[in-house]
Amino acid sequence: MKQLTEKCLEIIQPRPKNSHKGTFGRVVLIGGNAQYGGAIMMSAEACVRSGAGLVTVITHSKNHAPLHARLPEVMVVDWQDEDLIADVFATADVCLIGPGLGLEKRSKELLAFVLQKQDKQWFVIDGSAITLISEDNLSLPKPKQTVFTPHQMEWQRLSHIPISEQNQQLNQYVQQKLQATIVLKSHRTEIYHHTGIYQNLLGNPGMATGGTGDTLAGMITGFLAQFPKDITSIHAAVYLHSYIGDQLAKERYVVLPTEISAALPFWMNYFANA
Repeated sequence: MKQLTEKCLEIIQPRPKNSHKGTFGRVVLIGGNAQYGGAIMMSAEACVRSGAGLVTVITHSKNHAPLHARLPEVMVVDWQDEDLIADVFATADVCLIGPGLGLEKRSKELLAFVLQKQDKQWFVIDGSAITLISEDNLSLPKPKQTVFTPHQMEWQRLSHIPISEQNQQLNQYVQQKLQATIVLKSHRTEIYHHTGIYQNLLGNPGMATGGTGDTLAGMITGFLAQFPKDITSIHAAVYLHSYIGDQLAKERYVVLPTEISAALPFWMNYFANA
C-alpha cells in the first residue's frame, strides 16, 4: 500500500494564458430529488470552485431556484426533460451521478440512460447511484472510465463484503473484478486501482458531517474534467479535500463541506504556484 503525499498535488499547474471555459472541461452532474437537493448543490459548488469550465446540473425542478440563487455559474436542466438531457450529456467530458439522486423510478431511469449512453465520458458514481447499481446488478459499459466513491455501507452493498470483513485484500479483489476505481471513504480513505492501493492519512473528525462526501465527489469530477483523466487527478482531489479540511480544523470544531469548497480556489492557487 502506498500513502498519498503533497507531491500528488503537482498536477495543479498555473492556467495557460490562452484559455477559455471549454479548456477546463464540460461536466454534467445528475442528482437531487425533491428531498435531497442539498447534496447535488454541494457537489456542484465543489466542482465549480475546483475549476471545471462548464457545469450543468440535471436535477428535480424544485431545486432550480435555490441552485441558481446559490451558484449562478452553473446551468440547470429539469431531470424530466429527456431531449435536453440527451443533448448536454452528449457533449460532456465527465459525469457525476448519485448525490441526492434517490431510489425512485425517475432516479433509476436517469441512471439507466447514462449507463447506456456512456461513450467518451468518465463517470463518478456516488451515493444513491451506487445503491441502485448494487440492487439491480447493473453492468458498467466502460469500467476503466468509472470511479465509485462509496462509504463503507455503500461498499458493502456493491462488493457484498460486510463492513466487519472489509480489508485491503478483499477490497482489492472486488476492485479487480469491477475494474473501476474505488475511493472508499472513511477516516483514512483508501483508493483501489489496478496500479495498487493508496491511503490518505489526512482528514479529521471535524469533517464527519453530512455533505463531505458529496463535496469530495464534486472535486474528483472537477479535477478529472481539467487535469489528466487518470488516477493522478483522483489522488490529488482526495488529498486536497482532506488537506483543506485539516487547515480549517485548526480553528473549527466542525468543518462544513461548503467551507472546503470556498477554500478551494485559494489552495489550488497556492499549490499551482508553489
